[in-house]
Amino acid sequence: MRICLLSYRSYRYSGGQGIYLRYLSRALCQLGHEVDVLSGPPYPDLDPPVRLIKLPSLDLYSMSSISRLFIDPRRLDSVPDIVEWLGVISGYFAEPLSFGMRAYRFIRQHNNYDIVHDNQTLAYGVLRIQQLGLPVVETIHHSVFLDRELAVKAAKSIKDKLGLRWWYSFLNMQKKVAQQLPYIITVSQDSAQHIARTFNIPRERLRIVYNGIDTEIFSPNWGKKRAENRLLTVISGNIAVKGLNYLLDAVAILRQQHCVELVVIGKGADNPTTRKLAAQLGIFDYVKFIGEVTTEELADHYRTATIVVVPSTYEGFGLPAAEAMACGAPVVATTAGALPEVVGDAGLLVPPGDVRALAAAISALLNNEERRRLLGEAGHRRITQNFNWETAARRTLDIYAEAREQQKYLARQHRQ
Repeated sequence: MRICLLSYRSYRYSGGQGIYLRYLSRALCQLGHEVDVLSGPPYPDLDPPVRLIKLPSLDLYSMSSISRLFIDPRRLDSVPDIVEWLGVISGYFAEPLSFGMRAYRFIRQHNNYDIVHDNQTLAYGVLRIQQLGLPVVETIHHSVFLDRELAVKAAKSIKDKLGLRWWYSFLNMQKKVAQQLPYIITVSQDSAQHIARTFNIPRERLRIVYNGIDTEIFSPNWGKKRAENRLLTVISGNIAVKGLNYLLDAVAILRQQHCVELVVIGKGADNPTTRKLAAQLGIFDYVKFIGEVTTEELADHYRTATIVVVPSTYEGFGLPAAEAMACGAPVVATTAGALPEVVGDAGLLVPPGDVRALAAAISALLNNEERRRLLGEAGHRRITQNFNWETAARRTLDIYAEAREQQKYLARQHRQ
């Protein structure tokens, strides 16, 4: 089968979408299929023989606000470029819309795929690809409507709240598109419930395919001693929903009894707001911010941390928790979103936003090395037994088969 995967942006080492593309495409190839990935920047890290087809955007968010505004007019040489530029300078997130236009144009010219699988672009261009007669499958990792609610709630001023609502208004397009796509994959039962409600989609149209974990890279080193009193958290995507502020508050409490340090990995976490909060709490010298790291470096961090903390207020799946558990790290997470589905009884779970409960759970593990060891071993068993990419790929292929049969049926009906 010739498979085309679409993704409007695909961070290599943080953020679930780039990781999802890499491992799903590799697993599909290992099962004997041919896979192309169409992506805008930043581009994913893919394994041969998966072919990456780059669909360059203007990548305006990598520029200063002045550079965006006074962009060289010669770069605006297509309708998608103009749409992207006008959207960004007006404060609207236009990348899904413009990428969908580019993807449709490419596939219209290279219409030789058996299936097109979109990775949460949900742009009008995806519907136009479906109108070409190609079966389309969609993955929605989680409901970004929830991200919007949390971000707006966290905003301090009316101006910021209105600005966020405008930035997130691309969700109106995504909702309309999702309602017209018959095959939608999501990565947890919790995500399915939220997507059905916020996108107004019948629950029975959603298929659950849990993400896998690369247990060759994310594996324990049982013989290596972990650092003492080192907490690790991995931040990606929407900072507001990752609960870093609650973890910083918890670290301030923990510092009264423990000589803990916090390592924060991920793009965007080291920002003025976060630094100001750490300084106000008196813990600035005990928080270390690390930007993007390679997959191998991330695994090493999981292997050396005393405890990995996932303080999110929402997770559609909870990749950092699963990766940490695969590396044998004891995990403290919240009950937000799908985290209980991933962590199960192999970690400690606390209510999201409850700083004292979070601090108490971390403190309990810091005081009990044997319990940390047992949780690490239980977490490793849980991930290796329940979350692997071959199973995810086989289940995805079953959904592809459904979509192809449905498309053939509709084609026969049209001819009659």
